[in-house]
Amino acid sequence: MNATDLQRVRSMPLFSGLDDTQLGCIEPGEVIELPAGTVLVSEGGRLPFFFVVLEGEVRLSRTYDRQTILMGIVKSGNYTGETTLLLNTHWLATARVGKPAKLFRLGEEDFWRMLSTCRSVARDIFHTAANKMRNLEGYSLQREKLVSLGTMAAGLAHELNNPAAAAQRAAAHLQQTTDKVQSLLCQLSRTLDHDHMQHLVATSHAALDRLASVPVLDHLERSDRAEAIATWLEAHHVASAWELAPTFVGAGLDSAWLEEFAAKLPSASHADALGWLEARLNLKSLLLQVEQSTGRIAELVKAIRSYSYMDQSPMQEIDVHDGIESTLTMLGHKLKNVTVVREFDRSVPRIMAYGSELNQVWTNLIDNAIHAVNRAGKICIGTGLEDNQLVVEIVDNGSGIPPNAQPHLFEPFFTTKPVGTGTGLGLVISNRIVGDRHGGEIEFESRPGETRFRVRLPIHRTQPSNA
Repeated sequence: MNATDLQRVRSMPLFSGLDDTQLGCIEPGEVIELPAGTVLVSEGGRLPFFFVVLEGEVRLSRTYDRQTILMGIVKSGNYTGETTLLLNTHWLATARVGKPAKLFRLGEEDFWRMLSTCRSVARDIFHTAANKMRNLEGYSLQREKLVSLGTMAAGLAHELNNPAAAAQRAAAHLQQTTDKVQSLLCQLSRTLDHDHMQHLVATSHAALDRLASVPVLDHLERSDRAEAIATWLEAHHVASAWELAPTFVGAGLDSAWLEEFAAKLPSASHADALGWLEARLNLKSLLLQVEQSTGRIAELVKAIRSYSYMDQSPMQEIDVHDGIESTLTMLGHKLKNVTVVREFDRSVPRIMAYGSELNQVWTNLIDNAIHAVNRAGKICIGTGLEDNQLVVEIVDNGSGIPPNAQPHLFEPFFTTKPVGTGTGLGLVISNRIVGDRHGGEIEFESRPGETRFRVRLPIHRTQPSNA
């Protein structure tokens, strides 16, 4: 890197705290120029480089259901790639040059050497990585969109709270864990030579790679393995052995693996090296928790959009199975102990309909079935053709509708549910949607152990009523 480029790199906020004696930590890098549209790396790919944007911009995007979503723009003075290197993971987004860019690029080994020798840079990078993870908590704001979904709001908020809370818990521990990694790395860099540092980094990569494929252990086996590792750690004078052991067990490591790891390092560094390895494994585990949690949130948000036909024409050609599936996702919190049997005839044709309104019908009928089986029985949902009509059947094995209540089911405000749990309008609204809006009809029959609701929809009705 020539003197001009070195001064340009040094002027970046990340490196502004470096004095002349510390320039060696960035000199191994290089400055590259790339035209707009250049793809640095695709989502899921591996690229062992750290990038600082000197000029232009790099756009980060992810693909959801064949749609590309812009996740962020890295502009001049900012950087990317640090999380991938810190956690030895694939890129979670596609990095593409937005405007013609000049980038500072640093390889993996030089990146780790920079962290160990340039404390101000390491502090900035670790804190930024932690903040990026913490910002993923913003996904929980998607819950605000549920208000417009009426009775679905409470249940969906519950469904979203679980992964959102998991992401929040993980983010809360990221700062402490990244500080620990940085502190121990600095200590190790003062006591280990180059070969020992290479062994430390390479072996930690091997351990990190095991995290994604660790077999599930029962509680007793996990406890036995943790006890064995904790005993080994105590024998090697590692503090907080019983706190560190579960992380190693979670990574599929045992005392023999740790013995081999420590054998190639000076005995005086064992405690710090093992503590650093545990912190890196914990950091990767936290990232996986956040990724899984936000993935579940994205899945639920996708179901919300499908359920409500957001950003789509009110009347369109639909596949009823899509609506039924999104409705089941929306009601997932109520279906945890219910057996759902799908008996779909996938050959039935698509129909012209108000998709979001039919989803309201499926919601009312399935929710009633869930209530009938007391959240613990069996619900069968079937589709088929009959007399040139598309038929959807929802059958439950609950106690049945009392005979004296059956004549009143479609009367406004009539409900068989306990006071405060039913409005008495669900079937009324559903009947109007099916009959008035789609020219169909709802039939039912009920006896103890089987209640069957049958929705009939005409196939060739191209202009649903606006009534």
